[in-house]
Amino acid sequence: MKTQLKFTQKKAYRTLGFVAIFMMATLAFNPIYGQTKNATSTETPQNERIVKGIITNDEGPVESASITLKGTKVGTVSNSKGEFTFPQVLKTGDVLLINYLGYETIAIKIKDDTSFIRPVLSEDLIEFVGALNTNKPYKSKRSN
Repeated sequence: MKTQLKFTQKKAYRTLGFVAIFMMATLAFNPIYGQTKNATSTETPQNERIVKGIITNDEGPVESASITLKGTKVGTVSNSKGEFTFPQVLKTGDVLLINYLGYETIAIKIKDDTSFIRPVLSEDLIEFVGALNTNKPYKSKRSN
């Protein structure tokens, strides 16, 4: 009877030990985050804002124009209506670059009151420089 009681106690202590080790490991390896002062506030500071806009050209809205923050890889593209919402909060003085193939790149500096922009793209002149190679005339491989 005494050995049975000792065996049961050892088993209970072993189980309790495993539970204690599991609890300590759970607490030790989970990150703990502190709450910031503005964690409950959804407002952005005065000099930071979300920027939205519509990109157009002479014919109407421009789909798939790229909008990037100068000096970073952060950006977005315009939808079929030319609308976009920049994915990052922008500060006063940041510069947005708007690109589209065949059009000039536009740089827009964010000011204190900028929250919506309407850039209009203008066509860029693309010139091919070089001469045609006429030293070797083309001969067809087909037989006549």
